[in-house]
Amino acid sequence: MLAIERKNAILSKLLMEGKVLVNDLSREYGVTEETIRRDLEKLEKEGFAKKTYGGAVKIENFNTDLPFHVRKQTNVESKQYIASVIGSMISDGDYIMLDSSTTALNIIKSIMHKKKITLITNSIEILLELSNKSGWTVISTGGMLKEGSLSLVGYQAERMVSSFHVDMAICSSKGLDSEMGVTDSNERDAEIKKAFFKSAKKRILALDSSKFDKTSFVKVCDISDVNMIVTEKKPSDFWTEQLRQTGVEVVYEM
Repeated sequence: MLAIERKNAILSKLLMEGKVLVNDLSREYGVTEETIRRDLEKLEKEGFAKKTYGGAVKIENFNTDLPFHVRKQTNVESKQYIASVIGSMISDGDYIMLDSSTTALNIIKSIMHKKKITLITNSIEILLELSNKSGWTVISTGGMLKEGSLSLVGYQAERMVSSFHVDMAICSSKGLDSEMGVTDSNERDAEIKKAFFKSAKKRILALDSSKFDKTSFVKVCDISDVNMIVTEKKPSDFWTEQLRQTGVEVVYEM
């Protein structure tokens, strides 16, 4: 296992379990405890962990982007449920936009049987997933590759998106706050999501329940700019009423 693979595996374990121990990781990955301590030091510098005696605990940091392959392993069941709900709303012949979230990738997997879909995306992972798909029109936004991810961002991507109009745009975010609205951790990600929403008749926010009452670095839009939020469980009474008053439909597991 490469050092970067080991570090990301440790990060995945940390996110799922909340804490890790140096001696356990040393045995699991077959490296010295000093090597594990260096991995934890890097995770601490990146804002994902706080070192403790004998190990580390995770830090809830909504202003830091996780690597894509780490995000794929977090909140998996919630993302799959959200994806299945949104996938059921997509019909043959629809024109859709999807961001580069791991939920978006799950949506694609749930609609592979559908016909004549026209898709615009900034996700390289989705483009690879659909490389052999026939009968669909798949359009890349182009743009600049964002470091540490499999997404395309920047003004070229935003300009390309602005020239289209689609039935539905589906995006995720890092947080939803009653005052700040929909937020994300990175300005470039926020801008491409704004462009997606501006180009769509229906704007859907795919959001697992852990993102409610969280605020990240950059505002994407107001809550009222979204038509629907799809999540995996019923929001609090506060949020149910807030979304009702704002006119935002919320869909969740019954």
